[in-house]
Amino acid sequence: MSRKKTTTRRRSWTSIKRAKAGSGDRRAGYQEGKAAFELAERVREARERLGITQADLASRIGSTQPAIARLEGGGSTPSFRTLRRVAAALGLELVVELRRPAAA
Repeated sequence: MSRKKTTTRRRSWTSIKRAKAGSGDRRAGYQEGKAAFELAERVREARERLGITQADLASRIGSTQPAIARLEGGGSTPSFRTLRRVAAALGLELVVELRRPAAA
C-alpha cells in the first residue's frame, strides 16, 4: 500500500499582508495602536515637563519603572484607574470624551 503525500502550499507573508490590507480588523488595529501611541506620548511629555523620571512617576502612583516604560512605549493599555493616578501624579486632569469618529 502506498501513501500519497499531500502538501499544503504555504502563502507568503506578502500575499497574506496584501489580502488583509483593507480589512476592518487591520483598520481597527491601526486605530488602537495610534491611540496607544498618542496617549503614551502625552504621558511622557507631561512627565518630562515636570522634570521627573519614570521611576519618580512610578513611585508617585504606586507602580514600577518598567510599567511606566511600557505605558510610555505604547506597549500596554492602562486601566482607567491607572490613568487617573497618572494624571493626578502629573498635576493633570483626566478628560474622557465620547464622540463620533472623524470621516475617513
